[in-house]
Order: sequence, then C-alpha cells, then structure tokens
Amino acid sequence: MSEPQFPPLLTGLDAEGRDPFVLACEMAEAGCDAGTVVHSVQADRLRAAVIFAPEVPLAEAAAMLVVCGVGLQNALGALAPPEVAVHLQWDGRVRVNGGSCGALTLFANTLNPDEIPGWLVVGVDLALIRLVEAPGDTPDVTSLYDEGCAEIDPVGLLEAYARHMLVWLNRWSDEGNRPLHAEWSGLVWGVNEAAEVAGRAGTFMGTDERFGMLLRDGDTTHLVPLAALVEEGP
Repeated sequence: MSEPQFPPLLTGLDAEGRDPFVLACEMAEAGCDAGTVVHSVQADRLRAAVIFAPEVPLAEAAAMLVVCGVGLQNALGALAPPEVAVHLQWDGRVRVNGGSCGALTLFANTLNPDEIPGWLVVGVDLALIRLVEAPGDTPDVTSLYDEGCAEIDPVGLLEAYARHMLVWLNRWSDEGNRPLHAEWSGLVWGVNEAAEVAGRAGTFMGTDERFGMLLRDGDTTHLVPLAALVEEGP
C-alpha cells in the first residue's frame, strides 16, 4: 500500500498499529505542530485524526467538526459512483445511502466553550467493508463496499479528504461560517425528525448560524451548541 501524499500545509504520520485518535491527542498534548494527520488504513476501516491549533474559543473552534465533515462528504462525492448519497448527522455520524457508515469525533484539551483550546483533534472513522455480520443483520449499518464503492482506493480517499478539508478550512478562515453553513445545511441528516442529544430530546428543526442544533420540545425550542459534542482528549 502506497504512502498517502498530503498538501504542503499538512503532514502525514502512519499510526503503525496504534489508535490514531489516541496518538494524535497525545502528540497534540506534547506540542506537536498543527496540520499533522495521523492515519491508519486497515482492510475494513479508514481512520484519520487531524490536529488543529485554534486561535478562537472552543464554541467557535468546534466548527472544525463541520469543516472535516464537509471535506469528507466532498471527497466521497467526488470518488463514489454518482448514485451514492452521503449525508452528515449533526452528532458527527456519516450516512451513506441512509446507512450509518462511520463517524467524526471532536477532541480537545478543554470542555469550556469560552476557553481557547490548547489543541483540538478531529477524528474520522469510516467503514470500508464489514468483515463479520451480513448486511441484513444490521440494516441501519453499512460500509462503502456494501454501497457500491468497492473501487475507491482508501489511500486515495484519505488524500482527497485532506485536500477538501483544507479547502473548507481556508474558506472558513477567510469568510467565516456563512459559506460553510450553506454547504453543510444541504448535507445534514434527520431534519424534522426525532432526535436526542446532550440530555435533550425533541424534533430536530435545523441549526443556528454557529451550527448549534435546534430541538423543539412542544412549544419550546432548545439550542444545543456544537461544542456539546466535544470530548476531552484521552
């Protein structure tokens, strides 16, 4: 398997059998440079963790989950057959033709939304093929292979993800949330459906301008900020 090639602002590092999310968080805590992509390509899954060094409070920096999600969707959209639909759940899960095919996870060294994180890591875990159960056993879970994407080279997908992510990172840095929100809003899964997140339940009505989830419970609409999805780094 060839080594992935990344754009000049990004540096790749093979996790070499370790969990790339844990390794990326450890490296970030030790002062590793932002732009490092720790990756692991296995027979059944593709995992990658990108290290960021935010200059804004966590409430704003949490947008990196959206930046990476849109980058991944754009990469899959470019490489997958045209009939394959890729959507993003608000909580980070990735839907391919309606089935759950992986997830993005956000880690930081603080959970305080008003604090500027010392580092932030976005992890991507994508199912390439299911090695055990048959598709009918778990109808809501799928893989790229099950959805007709067997021809996608996982290393090529990782490279495309990095390129598209970087494009959206630059747009977000230059133009703010508006263009990113416009792109993401057309990809969000489950609007007008029941949802439960961060201890609240209701009907998912969409998001505010900072990507916060709007949950309607009866006559009351609750806002769940995107930073509620942040996990403290291992």
